[in-house]
Amino acid sequence: MSHKAWMKTVPTENCDVLMTFPDSTDDHTLLWLLNHIRLGIPELIVQVRHHKHTRAYAFFVTATYESLLRGADEIGLRKPVKAEFGGGMRSFSCEEDYIYENIENELYFFTSQERQNIIRYWLENLRAKQGEALHNIHFLEGQPIIPELAARGVIQQVFPLHEQRILKRLMKSWVQAVCEAQPLGRHRLGGHRDPTGRRVGGSLSRSRPPCPPDEICDYFGVKIAMYFAWLGFYTSAMVYPAVFGSILYTFTESDQTSQDVCCVVFAIFNVIWATLFLEEWKRRGAEFAYKWGTLDTPAESIEEPRPQFRGVKRISPVTSAEEFYYPPWKRLLFQCLVSLPVCLFCLSFVFLIMLGCFQLQEFVLSVQELPRVLRFLPKIVLALVVAACDEVYKKIACWLNDMGAQ
Repeated sequence: MSHKAWMKTVPTENCDVLMTFPDSTDDHTLLWLLNHIRLGIPELIVQVRHHKHTRAYAFFVTATYESLLRGADEIGLRKPVKAEFGGGMRSFSCEEDYIYENIENELYFFTSQERQNIIRYWLENLRAKQGEALHNIHFLEGQPIIPELAARGVIQQVFPLHEQRILKRLMKSWVQAVCEAQPLGRHRLGGHRDPTGRRVGGSLSRSRPPCPPDEICDYFGVKIAMYFAWLGFYTSAMVYPAVFGSILYTFTESDQTSQDVCCVVFAIFNVIWATLFLEEWKRRGAEFAYKWGTLDTPAESIEEPRPQFRGVKRISPVTSAEEFYYPPWKRLLFQCLVSLPVCLFCLSFVFLIMLGCFQLQEFVLSVQELPRVLRFLPKIVLALVVAACDEVYKKIACWLNDMGAQ
């Protein structure tokens, strides 16, 4: 079964993140990982499921509302504060949970994206102890377990589940909507959960007062919402040069002088329009960033390194804390002796293949006795080679990226 088919199934109600395994996974591996998750992350609720047709195993992962609150405090999730406590956005704190909007209502406090983000953070930060090993995989002390198993193919994939009810709502209010603004306001979507963590419903309450929709941000997160906010703003802004250019084209005379004048006028208009577009988007982007609580978030450079980073442990000369370290000279040596030659070889191969197809095209056109169908043979060969090289080069690029980014 394709990995996309999992997203079309109807999972158990209390599931946020799905972890799948190859059909060849043995019981020892499953029990080893399940035991580490339950001991290392007691906040998670993990249910094991087996697909009888593909014989593939999967972990259905979720958490209770109380555990999610502690997780929000741990990752510093920013949530809106009640007006009587100053309003705005603030990192969540369990000690002052009463100051946040909708804290009393499990249905509206966490969005599905926020729940999944907390669970993903826990899973990616499950660390190995000294000397731990699974079959032939030996972990370093403090190394993330799940990203390493995913890189080795032990875990097939870890992904959040879609909520079909919310997707249908977005389909009507966003995808199928014509000449309507994108849902980028303030709205809450999510599933209601009882004290055990079971999701009871996912639709909006009818008794809730109407408010501007914010469905994109609530469901897909701030990054996706910011992209579509920019895309919508850019599309709307393109109306002005399109209308102005159409008017110029309509009323421009056929003589060269009139056309040159209109080109200069249109160029000046585009310069002014581009300047106003950039300045207006700065204001609009800052408005969205403030509303979604990302205006003063820390830069990625001070966040924890990616879990797949490999190296030796050492004491950081800056923070005096343990960290993984990979010597820069080794990275530079790999880039010069491996990455650069491989890239040059791939470019040379593509150039020679393209040159050979051109030569074949000239030869085919020079032979008049050949059938008409064979004249398209060089183009067909070139298309097949490009498609094959695309798959091969994609794997090479991923390997070079992983090895060169150590």
